[in-house]
Amino acid sequence: MFLGDAVLMLIISVVVIIIFLIVFAAKQYKRCPSNKVLVVFGKGVGGGASRTIHGGGTLIIPLIQDYAYLSLEPITVEIDLRGALSKKNIRVNVPASFTIGIGTSPQMMGSAAERLLGLDESTIRKQAEDIILGQLRLVIATLAIEEINQDREKFLNLINENVASELNKIGLEVINVNIRDITDESGYIEAIGKRAAAEAVNAAKVEVAQEEKKGATGEARENRERVVAVSVEQAAATEGKKKAERDQRIAVARLEAEGVAAEAAAQRQQEVAVSRERAEAEAGKKEAQRNQRVALAGLEAQAVEGENTAKADIAARNAQLAEAEAEAMRRSQVARVEAQRLVFEKERMLEAARLEKEVIVQEEIAKRRIEIEAEAHAEQTRRHARGEADAILAKYEAEAEGIRKVLQAKADGYNKLVQACAERPDIAPTLLLIEKMPELVAEQVKAVQNLKIDKITVWDGGNGNGNGKSGAAGFLSSMIGALPPVHELARQAGVELPGYLGRMTDAEKQGLGGDKPKA
Repeated sequence: MFLGDAVLMLIISVVVIIIFLIVFAAKQYKRCPSNKVLVVFGKGVGGGASRTIHGGGTLIIPLIQDYAYLSLEPITVEIDLRGALSKKNIRVNVPASFTIGIGTSPQMMGSAAERLLGLDESTIRKQAEDIILGQLRLVIATLAIEEINQDREKFLNLINENVASELNKIGLEVINVNIRDITDESGYIEAIGKRAAAEAVNAAKVEVAQEEKKGATGEARENRERVVAVSVEQAAATEGKKKAERDQRIAVARLEAEGVAAEAAAQRQQEVAVSRERAEAEAGKKEAQRNQRVALAGLEAQAVEGENTAKADIAARNAQLAEAEAEAMRRSQVARVEAQRLVFEKERMLEAARLEKEVIVQEEIAKRRIEIEAEAHAEQTRRHARGEADAILAKYEAEAEGIRKVLQAKADGYNKLVQACAERPDIAPTLLLIEKMPELVAEQVKAVQNLKIDKITVWDGGNGNGNGKSGAAGFLSSMIGALPPVHELARQAGVELPGYLGRMTDAEKQGLGGDKPKA
């Protein structure tokens, strides 16, 4: 009894242990979904720091191993690159969108497990953005702006090569690159686009004019061929109709003639038969012979008359048929000539229209070319005039600014001078007059600087003028005395000159004559 219970307990224990092990193994067995990478790290993961699994599963050994997941979902990185320097030193703006994600190759999954495990999406996006910006600037620096703007395929290939190689180092790969509108600060790309658009518009206009010319020429040619074909067919139809009418009339006349001939032959056969019968009966009755001869003569006369009438009718019908044939031929020739005339007239009109259209088209093209050249020359003239006007305006503004600053400086100087002479305001005019003294003296000198002294002859007899001066000296002294003295100018201005400039005598003050001021 006790042995049976022990065995039962042992069996139950074994079953419980087996169930526990199955549940534990099922709990420790981790499966990896298709949009994630399972990273197993710890002891027994192989030669590397971790073991990566994509699309499968593995058993995690407790205590010595652990696991984590890396998401394979795409990450969009917006790059707003501004002022990148191109090969020709032109700064461009290249806004772009990069779609990246963790690669599924064993090497890239291992790199992602080493460098991205445990990082959130924003941190991964920031690292990728830094790498992409550096490589994008490097690619732009190797290309001219024309290559960036026109050969987008080459540009994208270089971006994929450079950016992908750097992103692969941290386990990321480039899924898609979307380059939006490329611009530059100087407007060079816009100018290239405008030039290309203008060239395309001009080429399209030329092609449209050429196609219109071809279409008009083809249309005129088809119209001409159609008119010619219609005229030819109409002439052939008219000619066939006339021939059919002629053949019909000839056939009718022939049938009528054959009918008349048949009637005459039948009548002659009948007369022969009658004559034969009467000849056989001639032996019987002489009266019958006489009657027979009379009847025969009458019948012969009628036969002759009938033959003559039939011949006349046949001749008349032949004449009418000949006239009808001649009239039909005439009408056919007239219709043919008229058709040819109409064809030639239409050809002349079409040729004139074609020539007129070609000349008009050429003149329109030449007119448009002249208008475009005139507009370009006018625009160039306007820009040149605008540049000259801006230069002149800048020059006058600079001169005005210089004059304003000079006047401002003088005003400041005069203000400081007045402030310095606050205790003696009478000194300020004196100082200002002294400042202008060289100019006043220069004006006095100008009064006599052009006199030709060697051309002046003074007649005084050598006796002087009673004041001890010779004639020439007196002449010069009186001439100098006639000039406005400096002291008089200062007195009229209300300014008293300092003593070191000399004083005027009483006689000079009264008459402004005599000798110079006493020093």
